[in-house]
Amino acid sequence: MVVGCPKCKIKLKVADEKLTPEGIRFKCPKCSTVLLVKKPAVQIKPLENKIIVAHENPAIVERVNKLLTQKGYSVIVSYEGIDTMIKAVKELPFLAILDVALPKIYGFEVCKRLKERAETKAIKVILISSIYDKTRYRREPTSLHGADDYIEEHEIEALLMDKIDVLRGVKPKEEIAEKPKEPVVEKPQPKVEMPAPPKVEATLKAAAPQAAPPPKPEIKVEADEAVEKARRLARTIIADIYLYSSAKMEAAIKNNNFYTVFASEVKEGTKLYDGRISPEVRSKGNFFREAIDNFIENKKKVLKI
Repeated sequence: MVVGCPKCKIKLKVADEKLTPEGIRFKCPKCSTVLLVKKPAVQIKPLENKIIVAHENPAIVERVNKLLTQKGYSVIVSYEGIDTMIKAVKELPFLAILDVALPKIYGFEVCKRLKERAETKAIKVILISSIYDKTRYRREPTSLHGADDYIEEHEIEALLMDKIDVLRGVKPKEEIAEKPKEPVVEKPQPKVEMPAPPKVEATLKAAAPQAAPPPKPEIKVEADEAVEKARRLARTIIADIYLYSSAKMEAAIKNNNFYTVFASEVKEGTKLYDGRISPEVRSKGNFFREAIDNFIENKKKVLKI
């Protein structure tokens, strides 16, 4: 390896076998300047046909997986942040598509950690958000925490493949920017009417002795799923607030006045949460406030407050 002395500009040849990642100190034979020479880090190129998709909702994972496999990509799936980190380091995909509200480690934190590691910093990242309209916010580029792009959940089918082509360098970004967004329209579900049972069957049932009703464990399962849905929505709301107001939120957490500074955002988020979560589930716990408090505590650890 050939290095140059910054003082006298002489060229020095250093044997590669003597170098280490931590660095070896050498003295310039001409001007006696001490040089610290490190072994160059080995750059590992991510696999271009491999993509990791991380989202807590299996339906979203399946939507993205279907699009990618149709285009010939090899897809790795994950449903929480820690598992996503492990798989990304092991598999070294070309792209990570991350839900901002992943359990255990939020998606933007996963992105930040991947970009900080030498072996994974070349992985491209697209964050998925699902609550707010991007056009309502004017945010700084750094608020994406190193992510290369962003997509809203309802835009996946329309824009995801184009965004991937931009990251691969086969399509200019302007083509996507000029493409109009399709409005989100919820299709009404057709009402299915069940035919009335025959009268004979009804008579037989009425004459038969009534047995004790069988246990219904599925009710508890459905209740658990409803609570998890509420927790997921709460995490998504607070994650989106942070995504758009990172610096402001970190300052509020440091100053211990989050609920004062973000009063309007919390009010709006509460309205959205209450509108989507049934009163029965909300009576089981304030999962929105729980998600905010957990987020603040985790962020304090990251900020070392």
